Amino acid sequence: MTDTNRDHRTDGGNAVDGDASPFDIVSEYEETEADKLRKLYDAYVYTPIAIIWTDWRARIGFTIMLGYVLMGVVGPTFVEQTEVLEGPALAAPFETMEYPLGTDNMGRDLLSQTIYSTNTILKMVAAGATSTVLIGTIVGSIAGYKGGMTDTVLSSITDVFINIPGFPLVMVLGLMFDDVLLGNPWAVGLLLSVAAWGGLARSIRSQVLTLRQESFVESSRAMGLPTRTIVFKDIIPHLMPFVVINLTNAGRRVIFEAVALYYLGILPFQNLNWGSILNLAYGANAHTRLAALHWFLVPMVAIVVISIGLILLGQSLDRVFNPRVRARHEKTTAEVDDEVEDGHTVGGL
Repeated sequence: MTDTNRDHRTDGGNAVDGDASPFDIVSEYEETEADKLRKLYDAYVYTPIAIIWTDWRARIGFTIMLGYVLMGVVGPTFVEQTEVLEGPALAAPFETMEYPLGTDNMGRDLLSQTIYSTNTILKMVAAGATSTVLIGTIVGSIAGYKGGMTDTVLSSITDVFINIPGFPLVMVLGLMFDDVLLGNPWAVGLLLSVAAWGGLARSIRSQVLTLRQESFVESSRAMGLPTRTIVFKDIIPHLMPFVVINLTNAGRRVIFEAVALYYLGILPFQNLNWGSILNLAYGANAHTRLAALHWFLVPMVAIVVISIGLILLGQSLDRVFNPRVRARHEKTTAEVDDEVEDGHTVGGL
């Protein structure tokens, strides 16, 4: 007897309904979403961490930078800001656990000064390095890809900023806009990126001139995709190792220039930072007195260590964006390879 409401078939001995159940469709959809989430986790979380963990430079650099981030972000929650005459003047490091890094000539805790200085410096680095790399990458990519008059105009603007003496320009602008810069580390970071993006833009342009002749860019151009899509989805991802290295270098440059400007007394400040601490220590001849030498060395060590962390992290992040290295660490890629190998084995049998 034939059932007119349902087409009942057999496939390999198993009964299959002609109409799929809604619950089966929902189950298949949920499995698809789960696969997408697993692939996203694999590509953007597991794989970078796995690559970083296999490189000693990445482990050291990441540990150093994580320590500074925790010190700058979480540290002020647990350590109060120091005040004048809080402790004895020029207490030596580790003389008492109340002041593990010692104090300055006014009895202010150097550990507290270092923690709050880290918070300020990290904000400058975030603003200055990000804006430098963002402007340089966008300008260089568009100039190299478009060519013609667009390339001429953007390259001329880039050459102007390359030939401007950056540090003297920042000094003049710092003196002109001291009211805006006072107590605003984000503005200081943006100021330090004013003339710093030109060299990166020129380097990016030369890279794009080669990439725009590649087959995948030609295919996108033939499909009529807009310039912004080709630049941001086809070209820039291939430049990410170079961009990341320049991001860490830009961060180091922001730190050095900011410390130098505060040390010279050009930038105004409300709270102490590494540069102003060095300024006060030098003014009190701490570098010539053994009892006060730690006052000069604490901010210097903080600057050197964060610089080393940025260098090691920048050198190792090149592997994170390397497609061959990523393919060896991605779980999904390994699973696909295993399935292909199993398929060849079965086919051979």
